[in-house]
Amino acid sequence: MTVMFVDDRDDPLPAAPLVRLAEIVLKGETVPSHAEVGLTIVDAAEMEQLNRAHMGKTRPTDVLSFPLEDAAPGKPPAASPGGPPPLLGDVVICPQIVRDHADDEGSTFDDELALMVVHGLLHLLGYDHVDDADAERMEARERTYLAAVGRRRR
Repeated sequence: MTVMFVDDRDDPLPAAPLVRLAEIVLKGETVPSHAEVGLTIVDAAEMEQLNRAHMGKTRPTDVLSFPLEDAAPGKPPAASPGGPPPLLGDVVICPQIVRDHADDEGSTFDDELALMVVHGLLHLLGYDHVDDADAERMEARERTYLAAVGRRRR
């Protein structure tokens, strides 16, 4: 698995634990081993621009997912024999908003950040939370992956 981590902010987050968590999720979801995914960390101004352009919302958010492949829960994109690696898409996270949500929810920043990595990746893999059953399935997967790295879901 290739996790391309980008954080060009003045105060970058440590890449290793976030990349490791992403790899755990991708492996747990049986994503082909040569798949690629982007994990980008941005400031609130850039996240607000992305949220406006892609979601029509006029405020920054904690995480956005931009899938490039068709996937369904438990059915990740398949690799074509001899073809290029599956490019899953990009997960974009705004630590400032993550910190605000952690404070509001009584969670730690590290737990909330880990949740956003897992949540964003699961969206790339076809999970959603539109109805209660989908939300419970997604939250159960989140709890599993967070527990694997000693984190908890609020």
